[in-house]
Amino acid sequence: MKKIAFLSHLDLNLYLFRLPIMIKLVEEGYKVYAICPRGEKFNQFEQYGITALEYKIVRKSLNPLTEVKTIKNIYNVIQPLNLDILQNFTAKPNIYGSIAGYFAKVPMIVNAITGLGSFYISESRKAKIVKFIIEILYKYINKKASFIIFQNNDDKNYFIDNNLVHKRKAILIKSSGIDTDIYQHTIYQKTQSPLIVLMIARAIWHKGIKEYYAAADILKNENVQFILIGATDEGNLSCADEKFLTSGNVKWLGHRDDIKHQIDLCDIFVLPSYREGVPRTLLEASSMSKPIVTTDSIGCREVVIDGYNGFLVPVKDEKVLASQIKELIKNQDLREIMGKNGRIRALEEFDIEIIAKKYLEVYETII
Repeated sequence: MKKIAFLSHLDLNLYLFRLPIMIKLVEEGYKVYAICPRGEKFNQFEQYGITALEYKIVRKSLNPLTEVKTIKNIYNVIQPLNLDILQNFTAKPNIYGSIAGYFAKVPMIVNAITGLGSFYISESRKAKIVKFIIEILYKYINKKASFIIFQNNDDKNYFIDNNLVHKRKAILIKSSGIDTDIYQHTIYQKTQSPLIVLMIARAIWHKGIKEYYAAADILKNENVQFILIGATDEGNLSCADEKFLTSGNVKWLGHRDDIKHQIDLCDIFVLPSYREGVPRTLLEASSMSKPIVTTDSIGCREVVIDGYNGFLVPVKDEKVLASQIKELIKNQDLREIMGKNGRIRALEEFDIEIIAKKYLEVYETII
């Protein structure tokens, strides 16, 4: 039996974004492990035939001694498993997993770049230093990896152009996929009178929080309810404070578990983010036939074709953002056409069966 382990720094990450691929591998006869810190989803992998194994990590630490200890923790978990493939996701697991996998003599290591994070947005001195260190590490560990999977063309080209990965190892698989059977529009007769404009994101500035609130203020005389769903990120210096979030013309709902229902209720979906991998919320909104207004930024433009299933606007431009939202507010036919086009795009490019098949092709090629 072929053995594959999925490594992440959050059990929730694996559960929300990788579970369909992991289930598909179980169905194909693989022995599948979820290697992650223990969280609320940790014990739920078992029901899918997936073995969850715990390792310890301090997520926000940059202390070298702590990081070395984390690598050792990962090594201690994977070394006895005799894995065929180690699949890593996101920056720290990519780097630490590759090093631990190398010393554990895992024959095939696959890294997935699901986005480059806030260090590639911020211009602070700290961000530049961390970015420099990350790239040195990526260049080192990618030499040991069999393949590196990218979710968008921009990140892939950046790594190739900056010699962080050899182009023969770089593979593009857009997004982690979406279950289009689950994410379908179901509410056809709405009882509320104002249109609903919805944004779902962590309440941090580089998600475009300020621009969203500014656009809501510009459109305050329209018969529209602006809603923001997303928790604050404690300890994140770029996190918006609750005083700001409860101000202006936006209704902030904080964290919600009924995301699918909230998207179903909305008329227009908005994400003015500065940079992403491929945002899952855009995939969900697209699959549920919602017209989208998002930024012409890395990751976001992978989901939206300007004028087809939504509008692309410049980053940090609340006036254009408001203008394009207003265009959809005023035109019901356009909302419906763009929503239908989004559903088509989700079915043809981002359906989980398509994405899972591409991952399986990578693993079978390796083996």
